[in-house]
Amino acid sequence: MTELRCLVTGCASGIGRHLVGALLARGHRVAATDRLPAEDRLSRVATEDAWDRERTLLVTLDVTRADQWTGAMDAAVEAWGGIDVVYNVAGYLCPGDILSPTDDEVDRHIDVNLRGVVLGTRAAARHMIPAGSGHVVNVASIAALSPVPGLALYSATKYAVRSWSVSAAQELKRHGVHVTVFCPDAVDTPMLEAQVGHEASVLPFSGFRVLSVEEVSQALTGPVLRRRPMVYVLPRYRGWIARVGDLLPGPGFRLLPFFERIGRAGQARYRAGK
Repeated sequence: MTELRCLVTGCASGIGRHLVGALLARGHRVAATDRLPAEDRLSRVATEDAWDRERTLLVTLDVTRADQWTGAMDAAVEAWGGIDVVYNVAGYLCPGDILSPTDDEVDRHIDVNLRGVVLGTRAAARHMIPAGSGHVVNVASIAALSPVPGLALYSATKYAVRSWSVSAAQELKRHGVHVTVFCPDAVDTPMLEAQVGHEASVLPFSGFRVLSVEEVSQALTGPVLRRRPMVYVLPRYRGWIARVGDLLPGPGFRLLPFFERIGRAGQARYRAGK
């Protein structure tokens, strides 16, 4: 594959952190971003993971701020002459029922998970449309396909990310710019660890297993880049289950106790494995 110039958000941990290493291993250039000062946390991560610093640009980016998106994109374009792929990975999740989040946590969900993706897509499009090519990959969740009791606020923002991404894909295709919304099942990251022990957060553990960051990065650097689909679900079978639940919410809710029992068992196994 030709060397690509990529920008990734949320690179200090989880999917974003591993994705940077996977992209570098494939010979691409990466502008690795996070909201904390790049010279501090990102620099430490880059050292710990032995990122190739000649092909890595560390940039401070709070995805909720339009001015910082402009600065990050300008820095990458100045360094490499353009951007081919933008991965909107940064996300936020505070487990609990609908009454649990504080007002600030409500704002944080919407600002990071939705506003950040909207601003990132727009910032990327402004550079990619004149070039006549580009690819924006917005990381959502399996929760973008079906409502998830216990994660209602998170699910709502990811639903919106899917709608935004599919709409943007249809608008931008005529300019040669592709948009993919990536919907993985539960992934073994600090975000998932934060849900262990929360009764309201058992459904993410109801799959056969938890995905690894390696599997997610393999999909994001492989078929997602090659095929550039509008929607990519991992694993596919969970996508079909989620879509049935979305189409038939009544019967889906009647099955909720069944999936909750599976989720509690999965949550216990995950906790034991940690």
